[in-house]
Amino acid sequence: MDVNEKIRKFTWKIENFSSIEDKMLYSEDFIVDDNKWRLCMYPKESTVELCVANPGTLPFPWFVYAQIGLAVIDQNDRRNSLTRVVTPRLFAAKVDGWGLLPSFAPFNELHDPKRGYLVNDACLVEAYFSTDWTKALISHELIVKTTCDKAAIDYQKTTVTKPEELTTPAPTLPSCRTVAIEPEEDIKTFFSSLESELSSSKTVFSRAEAKEALAKLEEALNMTPVNSYDSGKFSSLKQAFKMLDRLDCSSTTLTIVQKNVLLAMEESLKELAGRAAKAEQDRKHLTKKESIKLTLTQNLDGNVIRYKEVESEVKQIEQELAALHEQVEEAQKKRENMLVEREEIFRSSKKMKVELDALGKEWSEHEAKAKVAEEEAKTVEAKWGRMKRFVASIKQKI
Repeated sequence: MDVNEKIRKFTWKIENFSSIEDKMLYSEDFIVDDNKWRLCMYPKESTVELCVANPGTLPFPWFVYAQIGLAVIDQNDRRNSLTRVVTPRLFAAKVDGWGLLPSFAPFNELHDPKRGYLVNDACLVEAYFSTDWTKALISHELIVKTTCDKAAIDYQKTTVTKPEELTTPAPTLPSCRTVAIEPEEDIKTFFSSLESELSSSKTVFSRAEAKEALAKLEEALNMTPVNSYDSGKFSSLKQAFKMLDRLDCSSTTLTIVQKNVLLAMEESLKELAGRAAKAEQDRKHLTKKESIKLTLTQNLDGNVIRYKEVESEVKQIEQELAALHEQVEEAQKKRENMLVEREEIFRSSKKMKVELDALGKEWSEHEAKAKVAEEEAKTVEAKWGRMKRFVASIKQKI
């Protein structure tokens, strides 16, 4: 997929992630600038990297300068996706892996149902690739703002599959009769009048009802302040305090002072429960911050280690480039000498071809002369033999 004219994007969908037993997984190969690439994942180590698909078959020296981005997608909210961007650097044929995204999520966080890294037990990994040298061409912001591919690679079937659309279906409403809705002002007026009427009522609650109210109060106090705040009991407690307020102390051994102390507890309960809830919230907030701090510290430690590794790799690659530069210069000189030799071979071959063509045109004439010469040689040989025999015969007579 083309993100823009400079960036290519590849999406890898890994299904049945929780049941994977393999130590290493490879995605289907994808091609960028006529070169084959693939994503590699180590599920148990929670790492992802980009590598050349066929490093052993590439010619020497082969290298490319590029920048990449890797991401493990939060399928519920892309803004929470885990990303890593690698600045432009040399990628050589003999380098097996590059662009490592170490420990992209703790194992429990990856499988946390509240997170979106695994949806229907499927994990989405994305790679962004560019050979352009524009600074910060690939960034976390670009990755999280880029919409999902219309296709993703299924590592098991090695076929192209469509990622799931992350939409929440509208709730289904039960069928019911049409109900006439009263005007809001009429409802407010009714309950205001009812509250005033009940407040002015002379109704006095019995001892049994007062015991029931105290039981509700005791039940609330038996809970921790935080649980009491979260349980939603304050509406029932309000009713219980109203019952205690209308209790006739003369029918009990309860004094007016004790009654007033009980009634004063209503505001105290709300205040204490609220303070406890706030304290619990602050405690959880601190725990969350401690987790974030620990994660950041671990990530920074990983970055320091990786920085030192990168520094070492840069020095090694610079040495390789220097050696390659010398080899290139030597190869260029050899090429120039071979080109000169090729030119000489061409010229001599062209000259010999002209001579051969001319000889071909005269060949019949030469054949005729050779035939005549052969007959002449026979005649000469015959005369020569006769002369030889004559001299021999004369020799015998002398």
